[in-house]
Amino acid sequence: MAQRNWYGRDVKLQLRMLLTILLLILTFLVFGGVIFAFTKAYIFLIVIPIVGLVVQYFASDKLVLAASGARIVTPAQAPQLHAMVERLAQLADLPKPQVAIMDNLMPNAFATGRNPKHAVVAVTTGLLNRLSPQELEAVLGHEMTHIRNRDMTVMTMASSILAVASFLTQILMWTGMWGGMGGGFGRRDDRNGAGAYGLLIVLAVSALTWFVSYVLINALSRYREYAADRGSAILTGAPEQLISALTRITSDMARVPSQDLRQAQPMSALYIASPKREIISEFFADHPSLQHRIARLQALQLQMSRAS
Repeated sequence: MAQRNWYGRDVKLQLRMLLTILLLILTFLVFGGVIFAFTKAYIFLIVIPIVGLVVQYFASDKLVLAASGARIVTPAQAPQLHAMVERLAQLADLPKPQVAIMDNLMPNAFATGRNPKHAVVAVTTGLLNRLSPQELEAVLGHEMTHIRNRDMTVMTMASSILAVASFLTQILMWTGMWGGMGGGFGRRDDRNGAGAYGLLIVLAVSALTWFVSYVLINALSRYREYAADRGSAILTGAPEQLISALTRITSDMARVPSQDLRQAQPMSALYIASPKREIISEFFADHPSLQHRIARLQALQLQMSRAS
């Protein structure tokens, strides 16, 4: 089966993703520098990030599958789904990922795994029951593009920065208040109030680090979705099918029980459509708006029609 030709590169999108990752790294370095300056917790600054990243990298697929309740299915159990995934993997020049199904009314899908050789594509029963075969293929193409772009690794690394910063802050706050780890916070012999001053600085920098990281990670997540939409349109050759699928998914999501949506929200960034109903601004969202995604897909559709 012939592989798909990719319609150039979305340079602006790639530059935005690169800039976002660099800003995330810079944010963590500043945070680490402040913690390093006001404490002597050198081992925590070195060991915890490394351990956290290693665990996230090697166990991300198992953790995500367990959290979502997805189960791996064989070709005999889901022949049509496996056939679609295999065809798209060939078009994308990727190893065929494992296939999983979640028993959930919410129409959604995600991809996980540390690299293309250890990837999993998961779909909900709600998605299988609501979409046409062409729409389902478009959604699977979106997830295959996530695998091709190694988005799971990128988001795991990015999210780890936020998780490590939050964990370090809690550890340092707790031990610092009791005068541990050489930080000097809360010591009784602190006559000039330097310990309290240092604690306030760490608090302020920690809060700022969390906010900046949160905004940057969500921006990176939105850019990933645009890139995966583009990849799906090119793989399937049918941007209109992804437009239809996204419209149907978004519309049907409103009828999903709130309990199912709340359970899925911790993994929101992984799904093709966000299970969060109330978003103050797209600036703080982990997914682009439906209108913006459709507009980009329509522009790509026009570009593809002109090239054909």
